[in-house]
Amino acid sequence: MNRGKVLGAALAATALVPLSPARADTLQEALSAAYQNNPTLAGARATQRATDENVPIQKAAGRPSVTTTTAFTEFVKKASNSFIAPDRVVNSQLNVSVPLYSGGAVRNGVRGAVARVEAGRADLRGTESDIFTQVVTAYMDVLRTQALVGLQANQIDVLSVNLRATGDRFEIGELTRTDVAQSQSRLATAQSDFRTAEANLIAARETYAQLTGMAADALQPPPPLPGFPATVDQAEDIALEQNPAIIAAKDRARGAGFDVGVANAARLPRLSAVSGSTYTNYLNSLGSVGIGGPGTTIPQTSTGVQVGVQLNLPLYQGGLPAAQRRQAQAREGAALEAVIAAERQAIARVRSAWASWQAATAVIASAQTAVDAATLSLEGVRAENSIGNRTILETLNAEQELLNARVALVTARRNAYVAGFQLLAAMGRAEARDLGLVEDGLLYDPVVNYDRVKGKWFDWESDPAPKASTTSTDAVPAATAAIPAEAVPQMGETGKTPG
Repeated sequence: MNRGKVLGAALAATALVPLSPARADTLQEALSAAYQNNPTLAGARATQRATDENVPIQKAAGRPSVTTTTAFTEFVKKASNSFIAPDRVVNSQLNVSVPLYSGGAVRNGVRGAVARVEAGRADLRGTESDIFTQVVTAYMDVLRTQALVGLQANQIDVLSVNLRATGDRFEIGELTRTDVAQSQSRLATAQSDFRTAEANLIAARETYAQLTGMAADALQPPPPLPGFPATVDQAEDIALEQNPAIIAAKDRARGAGFDVGVANAARLPRLSAVSGSTYTNYLNSLGSVGIGGPGTTIPQTSTGVQVGVQLNLPLYQGGLPAAQRRQAQAREGAALEAVIAAERQAIARVRSAWASWQAATAVIASAQTAVDAATLSLEGVRAENSIGNRTILETLNAEQELLNARVALVTARRNAYVAGFQLLAAMGRAEARDLGLVEDGLLYDPVVNYDRVKGKWFDWESDPAPKASTTSTDAVPAATAAIPAEAVPQMGETGKTPG
């Protein structure tokens, strides 16, 4: 199935109770806000930019090195047996070294750094996918708890009318005080559940604000998910190829292999071309001497230039290179095992998310059947109660069964959508490029920074002082439990109130 192909009708049915507010946030807006303004994601991008710098750092080891040293010396007390004793001297040296051969240390170091840059890019994809999964979960949690608040509020209205009707019938002797007490108990329980639902809604909205930096006032139903696989086997195949954690683990294993070559270079020769120059100035403090005739003047300055080749050949280092190579090999082995672990984790996530989605989809069908049946049952129980064939307790139980069925339906729809998105994340298909955010010009490309810095060689280059690119949520109003009017189920949705 093509990446751009949307989810079929089965997953489209997992949208929560439809709302149609005049002004509302969409899931794409929420994801775009998190993509631009989530500090965890912004921090991961900065970390990747730091990883990019490892490439020019490794390249620096193979480039020429130029150093200069200057020293000023004042001779406070001269040696008594010195025939040439200046009062002061300035010495300056300039040294140039050009690496010619390093046993492969530079080459393998650069290759290892590049491999880790690529691993970092995969990690960045994984972070992006994780943040989006959290946003989708928070988004659906807001919709779910908002629907539950509406259902609980409606239940209070129904039970309040029921209590008044029960009290009226008690006054004329049709019902007992027990019936009134049962109605009062159910109403009190519904009021308690309503307060709990309100608290849960506030918590869900605050989590949404934490992730997106925006308030969750009125959210639209989510769109169908894109690129959903036809079978779990197809999902596994895609995950093994595109899951960012697997890709990152493979890149790290490749980088660890280059580290073995770096360690091996420690026991190989190193060849460098070297050049140096010296300059000495006695600052006219070097007097004349009698050698060569009275009053012979000695030059106050001198210069020298040297050019050569330097070979460093390690003969014995106490076993250090061998230990370092074995250590690098062991780390490569650990990195290879990490690849298998990442594959296992991805397969487990795919299968688990697939099973959760299948189960939630089945629950949706069952819960819808339960809602229809409970609605019909409640109507019948109320009708039979009006002629004395059913008790108040049976009516209350029927109302509770209908509420439970509606809660189960709302929860199943939320669970199906979240499980579907988790499946896409495990497959490596839950990133901005997969979700249509690229069309808004939001795509962050880590390759741009890498191309900018990979060839840098000047010592005095620097970037501007870093500043936080995301914003705090202190300006976002505190969440409330208020819900749009469209989210409150009408009285008729749970059956007619008793007369």
